[in-house]
Amino acid sequence: MINLAIQALSGPIDLLLGTFDLAALGYEADEYFVSGEATSYSAVGALGSDGIWVVEPAAKAPFTTRIVVVKPCDANRFNGTVIVEWVNVTSGYEIPFDWLAAHREFVREGYVYVAVSAQRVGIEGGLSRGSDAALKTVNPLRYGALSHPGDAYSYDIFSQIGRSIRAQSAAVLGALVPDRLIAVGESQSAWYLTTYINAIDAIAREYDGFLLHSRFAPVAPLDSTSIFSETPSPMPDATVIRADVRVPVLTVITETDLIGGLRPGFHAARQDDTSRLRIWEISGAAHVDHYMLNVSIIDSGLLDIAALAAACRPQKSLFGKTLEQYINFAPQHHYVFQAAIASIHRWVKSGELPPIADRLALTAGPSPALVLDTHGVAVAGIRTPWVDVPVARTSGAGDASDATASMFGTGAYFDGAKLLELYPQGQAEYVSRFEAALDRSISAGFLLAADRVEILQLAAACYPQTS
Repeated sequence: MINLAIQALSGPIDLLLGTFDLAALGYEADEYFVSGEATSYSAVGALGSDGIWVVEPAAKAPFTTRIVVVKPCDANRFNGTVIVEWVNVTSGYEIPFDWLAAHREFVREGYVYVAVSAQRVGIEGGLSRGSDAALKTVNPLRYGALSHPGDAYSYDIFSQIGRSIRAQSAAVLGALVPDRLIAVGESQSAWYLTTYINAIDAIAREYDGFLLHSRFAPVAPLDSTSIFSETPSPMPDATVIRADVRVPVLTVITETDLIGGLRPGFHAARQDDTSRLRIWEISGAAHVDHYMLNVSIIDSGLLDIAALAAACRPQKSLFGKTLEQYINFAPQHHYVFQAAIASIHRWVKSGELPPIADRLALTAGPSPALVLDTHGVAVAGIRTPWVDVPVARTSGAGDASDATASMFGTGAYFDGAKLLELYPQGQAEYVSRFEAALDRSISAGFLLAADRVEILQLAAACYPQTS
């Protein structure tokens, strides 16, 4: 085993970790350049939809990438688990979506978080659904030394980063010694991690568990072809996790992911839960939403409930465009994902299996739709108080005419007459019923007891006021 060259950087880090002060939370962030030689892989035989793939080493190329390490300042707070995120580059720049979704849980429970610049687009630029805001484009002085040979090498780069966190922990974690590594990734990153699990993990064996967040049915290729290329992908249209997966895999799916649109929906890649696989499908949730876009960056955990409720007010604005409907504004995606982090952690640490979740109900046929109740809320799936005791219809279905908006779902408060019908005694009745539903969700394992007080206070503060 050859150690990687690791160089610490000083100065401002170009990564959206939030506008809050990490030091006030007892955490610190450090950035490193990591250099070495990576290997690409080619398939041996066909790549079937069953995910049982065999690959062999192909070419080699030098690389220099960067990682960002967020860790507790007090070593005694470290819980032994490192969350390693394959950072998303769909927008043309790096967004640590899983940090944004679950940083409250990371900080609360003493995790170390590592963001990995695994793909070429985030460093060098290239095809994306956004503009070219790659690291070398926006800050060539700081990031000019980075060099990425292409996404065919991303898999081995990600393996080597995991290996270095263990073998060279002093260089990146200081006095903290990791006991386990859990790989996470959202959307495009989940595509790549699915390919990693099916093709690379049996060789690399670097991660103790995986959390796949909001994937569709397809997966990323082994070569450097972009998933946005017009060239037909050599990969199956829908791929499951291989039946003989080595370590625990938890997959978290929203309504948007399940139904699909721009990409084939996850429904085509559904498979049964096993002792190594759990799939959670969240009712009322969108691929990305108002919390992840607007609230997460200020949600330090230190905000009072009035400020948090104000931040959660529905928005129709999306990247400078005013939409006809609100984007999905219910926060269940965020809170369920935090429960997913806790669940995969317990699974990897102690073998405690996550709860089995009901799947969202779908209509029959090759192009299924969600089955909706009388309130327009998706039936079955993971139940939270926002869908069992609703004041709004929140959905994963977005504006299909706009590629970006289609990922953000929609939300609409019920009118005064419907609220009166549902809750004749007003806010007090709503909060009482919401609390009972909240406790059911916590008991089921899909929300965290640590979030209970905040969730209940937020529900009361966000109850719509009608004339």
